[in-house]
Amino acid sequence: MTLQTTTRLLLVEDDPNFGMVLKDYLELHDYDVTLCTDGQQGFNMFKKEHFEACILDVMMPIKDGFSLATDIKGIDPHMPVIFLTAKAMKADMLEGFRIGADDYITKPFDSEILLCKLKAILQRRFAAAPAEKELVFEYQLGHYHFNFKTRLITSAQGTQKLSPKEAELLQLLCQHLNDVLPREVALSKIWKDDNYFTARSMDVFVTKLRKYLKGDPQVEIVNVHGNGFRLIAPEVEHQSA
Repeated sequence: MTLQTTTRLLLVEDDPNFGMVLKDYLELHDYDVTLCTDGQQGFNMFKKEHFEACILDVMMPIKDGFSLATDIKGIDPHMPVIFLTAKAMKADMLEGFRIGADDYITKPFDSEILLCKLKAILQRRFAAAPAEKELVFEYQLGHYHFNFKTRLITSAQGTQKLSPKEAELLQLLCQHLNDVLPREVALSKIWKDDNYFTARSMDVFVTKLRKYLKGDPQVEIVNVHGNGFRLIAPEVEHQSA
């Protein structure tokens, strides 16, 4: 399989000289690389842009690589992550893999080895993409049937037509059924931004969805303080396209 030249990588490395050398090397091999020099800057960039994989230093100011990877996995559990670090202790490596790293490479390292490992990880991700991105349009939420294509919620009490954003938000909640939908995930996917005004807008849409679903006491959207929202329902049955 040939990787596309548009494959985007997030590289977070606090050594600017090493970061630029590695960035240039990866770009010579047809990757589009965004370089950040601390963990918080890297996380802000991850929420703002789309990437196919992340290469993270571990020891960084403001937010270390392990914390950054945890935050990234909270938004996209399937995002490939490679750690680059001078920390060669077994405990550190185990912690990296526990967080969900696809690989853990200790410095100094051979750039060609990194390139081969990166290609292998991306090939596995792209090969699995059709199954991961299977389109789902219909859900059963207690007494309610939700059709994302038609944006309709139906029950014995009648039918409610949703706005496009209401439908997108309800679908995301369904995809995280009985689990937390992080606020930043909904804001980045639906509103394409994460600021005070978009957050207040999302709160308004959640209130509307609660109103539409209030006829079934088993279905509830609850706030998870400091994190996001959780759709609670007995089960969600869904049908693919």
